[in-house]
Parts: sequence; structure tokens; C-alpha cells
Amino acid sequence: MSLAFRFVIVGIILFLFDLYFYQAVSVVLKGASLSRRNTVFYIYWGFSAFSFFLFITTFVIPIVDWPKYIRIYLFAIITMVMISKLIGSVFIGIDDLIRFFRWVGSYFVKPVHANMVQDSGVSTGISRIAFLNKLALGMAALPFASFVYGMVKGAFDYKIHNVKVVLPNLPSEFNGLRIIQISDIHSGSFVSTKPLEEAVKLINAQKPDIIFFTGDLVNDRSTEMEPFMNVLNQLKAPMGVFSTLGNHDYGDYVTWETEAAKRQNLEDLKTIHAQLGWKLLMNEHVALKKQDAEIALIGIENWGDKLRFPKYGDMKKAYLGAEKYPVKLLLSHDPSHWSNQVRQEYKDVDITFSGHTHGFQFGIEIPGFKWSPSQYVYKQWAGLYTDGNQHLYVNRGLGFLGYPGRVGILPEITVMELYNA
Repeated sequence: MSLAFRFVIVGIILFLFDLYFYQAVSVVLKGASLSRRNTVFYIYWGFSAFSFFLFITTFVIPIVDWPKYIRIYLFAIITMVMISKLIGSVFIGIDDLIRFFRWVGSYFVKPVHANMVQDSGVSTGISRIAFLNKLALGMAALPFASFVYGMVKGAFDYKIHNVKVVLPNLPSEFNGLRIIQISDIHSGSFVSTKPLEEAVKLINAQKPDIIFFTGDLVNDRSTEMEPFMNVLNQLKAPMGVFSTLGNHDYGDYVTWETEAAKRQNLEDLKTIHAQLGWKLLMNEHVALKKQDAEIALIGIENWGDKLRFPKYGDMKKAYLGAEKYPVKLLLSHDPSHWSNQVRQEYKDVDITFSGHTHGFQFGIEIPGFKWSPSQYVYKQWAGLYTDGNQHLYVNRGLGFLGYPGRVGILPEITVMELYNA
């Protein structure tokens, strides 16, 4: 299929979709002045044409070469408008479906009196079609407003989650150990350093003993970190900052000129972790020491069981030699690793720290209730989970990817304290 033919097909689909939704706009504006109807017409179809133009331009100019503001925010707004129209179209479809069945039914059910099928032309209130079309526009506007709010406010509304976990075998020297976990920074999604500067200040203000970062420092390329080196290197903790890699850190989602370029990108990212002062754990473990006591910190590369994510992690290699420690903490980016390997084969790993899901960056969290589309893909997608003596904590992520915002599921800084009783 030629590229030109694809453009034509996509253009026809988008046009028909826009035309279908515009019928609701036309009904609502039926009583408006001609100048207002014309204004709405030109704005509506002008935006649609502009959106399609941007879409086809990405085939000529790769999106990675676009200015970051346009790449992140303009395309997000276009996507938000499309989703909002889709939601509104559901209500238009309901009206059309009702009318269709009435039309079919009219051939089988004959009215008793002629005036039962005649419209007197006298309206005592809003008609059903006008009501449903206004409802369609309202339901389209609601998610759009939520998405905009999530971009302006939710994206950087960092929330601290305080968690206490009891580990019976924890040496008394580690009692009260204060761990900060952050995850999924996705530095390539930030257009300025200010939000991360605020996050770093907030993290350091918690006075952690140790900091864990559980993967996805970048979206794809190590160069995304260049503006943020002097921000993230300010993260400090007496026992150090330890990190691991996430699925996005390997550069698997972009096309590289050569395999050597891809490998070099990963090597550069490893160097960045070192330059930040972070200890990157690559299928290995280290001993954490306090006075004469020791516990193990294990870190593996990305290991995912969902959506065909590559399994770079080698738990056998990382675990070897850690058997002797009374407590074992594990950094593993993808929470599916916990349920699909750790719980089955490494039952003495006390806590696994993960991220990856972002909580879908969308959902509802109120006391006693938690929902997100993420739960339909991951059984463990946000917060603390316990199975016997084993625990998993899934961080909701500090940054964002794709949609540059958060609705309901806010960016997270986890403060976990460990106790032995």
C-alpha cells in the first residue's frame, strides 16, 4: 500500500468521524445567529484540517526532530480533542440507534390514530434530539477539561505516599530505615527543569536514609538527560542513590541508524547514572551496611511479562550470593516480574520495588476506592501489595509519557519506613 493511498484512507476516516460529530454541533447551534454558526464552522473544520496536516507532516519530518513544545503539547491537545469527540459520539450514536429502531418498528406497528404519528409542531420543552446532542457536547467537553487540568496542574502535583512495612527478620540496626522510591522520570517529556527542581527539593526534604530509582530515566535516548544533569545530581542520601533500568532506557522504541548506535546509547545512559552519583545495579546485588548488620539490595535489568517486553533481567545472576542476608530488597522496574518469577522462585525476597505502570496517568483514588484502566493489564499497578511474607510496592511514577499530564493518579514520591515489629 503506497504512502499516498494511506493518506487518502486516513483522511477519509477522519473526515467522516468529524462530520458525524459535527451533526451534534449543528443541532445545538440551530437557533444561533448566522455569524455565530459560521464562526464555529470555520474554527471546527479549520482545527480538523490543521490536525490532519500535522499528521501527514510527521511522515516527512520525523516527530523526534520537531521542537519539544510542539511534539509534546500540541499533539497532546489534538489527541485530547479526538478522544473527547469519540466520547461525545457515543451519545450521538445512542440517539441514532433509537431513531433507527423506531424507524424499523414503524413498519410493524400501525398507529391507532393518525394524530399519533403527526407532529403538531408545538414544543413544550427541549426535544429529545436536541437534548442528546447537547449531552454529547457536554460529555465531550468534560474529558477535555479534565485533560487540560491534568496538563496544567496534575502533571507536577507531586504527592508523597508514606508507607510502613514490617519485616520480622530486619536487623535492629535497620529499624526505621527511611527509603525514598521514585520511578519513571521520563526526562524527555519535560520541557523545562523547574518541575524536576521542585521534585528534588521535596525528596531531599524528606531526609531519606537511602534513595531508590526504579527505571525509565529517559523516553528513548540518553541525550534527553542533558538539560537535567545538574538537577538530578542534587538527590542526596547518606546510604546513597541506587538505580536500575526500565524498558524505555534501552532505546527499543526508536529506529537507530545502526545497532552500534543503539548499544552506544545504552552505554551513554549507564555513564549518566554514574555521573549523577547513582549506583546502577545491572543484574547484581550489593550489601547495605549499618554498624555490624547487613541486608541485601538486588537490582535487575528490565524483566516484563506483558506486551512482549524483553526480559533483559537475570534474577539468577543477581541473586547469586545474596542467600546469606537476612533481608533482601529488590529493584525491578516491571511489577509483573514479582507475580511471575519472584513470588514463585525467590520466596525470601522481602520487598520488590517497581514502577512502570504510571497508574495509566488516569484514574480515581479516594479513601477506600482505587481504579484505573491500568488494572486491566496489571494485577499490581499502584501502591503496596502483600502475599504472605513478601511485599511489592508499585510507584506511580514521577514523570509522564505520551499524554503530558495526570488526571486522578498523581506523580508519586514514596517514603517507606522499615520496621522489625
